Amino acid sequence: MAIKIDYKKCCWKDGKCSSSSCGCGKACIGCVEACPVGALSRKSKVIVDAEKCIECGACVEACKHHAISLS
Repeated sequence: MAIKIDYKKCCWKDGKCSSSSCGCGKACIGCVEACPVGALSRKSKVIVDAEKCIECGACVEACKHHAISLS
């Protein structure tokens, strides 16, 4: 399995949160903070470090936009 991010659904675009429905403003709180091993990071978009990822699904559960899945 691997983490897949649907960047069309993801609220993190161009280095900032683009959704008013997150309730997070410009300081997005969600998938990156939920990851227990630090496999996700925010750059211009959310990036997954596949070598660190343990496929626990914490980021999937934390994503309010259903943009992350395990496949």
